[in-house]
Amino acid sequence: MSTVTGSLPAYATLRERCTEIAEAAAVEIMRIYAGDLGVRNKADKSPVTDADHAAEAVILAGLRDLTPGTPIVAEEEMAAGRKPTLNGGPFWLVDPLDGTKEFIKRNGEFTVNIALIENGRPTVGIVLAPATGLLWRGAVELGADKRERDGAFARIATRPAPPQGLTACASRSHAIYSDLDIWFRNNDLTVAERLEAGSSLKFCLIAEGRADIYPRFGPTSEWDTAAGQGVLEAAGGEVVTVDGKPLTYGHPPFLNPHFIARSKAAR
Repeated sequence: MSTVTGSLPAYATLRERCTEIAEAAAVEIMRIYAGDLGVRNKADKSPVTDADHAAEAVILAGLRDLTPGTPIVAEEEMAAGRKPTLNGGPFWLVDPLDGTKEFIKRNGEFTVNIALIENGRPTVGIVLAPATGLLWRGAVELGADKRERDGAFARIATRPAPPQGLTACASRSHAIYSDLDIWFRNNDLTVAERLEAGSSLKFCLIAEGRADIYPRFGPTSEWDTAAGQGVLEAAGGEVVTVDGKPLTYGHPPFLNPHFIARSKAAR
């Protein structure tokens, strides 16, 4: 049976338990989604809602029960100044409600993100879309799968590069197409189609073979990307910096450099 570093449970156990934790957080998110969202701004002027806090409380409790003593870097905990000490061992990265702007717009494109980080890389990634019930999971040695609306799981994998050109993902709220177009031209990449999506859904679209590449040249935090990267890498893809190095985690203040998420066929 696959195991993780140290005394943590097997990857299969972690994947199942994190699925349950994400689902419990999604219940809280949708409860609030149905009423007053409780929107306000954090110190950095980014929005936060009652759902962010309620979901994070559920996830923190679940992960502390699952892996006692393992540090958890979570978005709202960090915003409140509660920063865990990382000792070089495994830790969790959590975004309880990725795509808060999409949540406020009520367009359904928001996710719960949970990732286990070992040696700077995501080894388990869970991305759950509460509004649809769609779920994407990735884990080392287990591959990636997706749960459809009917509850059935199916394996997913990235696709070969389409002969007519790539399908590129872009952020629904943050894309600057002029910058993206210049980058695609400079890298001799032909884009035949664009897909806009919020939150970590862009990583998942590549992982399931509906898209090929997602360049991100704006600010992101580690909790925004780790779970999606875990899914994408387990599906055969990669996330690299602009100089081609793997995107890694555990670097306070937990801000990512610019990166490209892609199938390996889209290099």
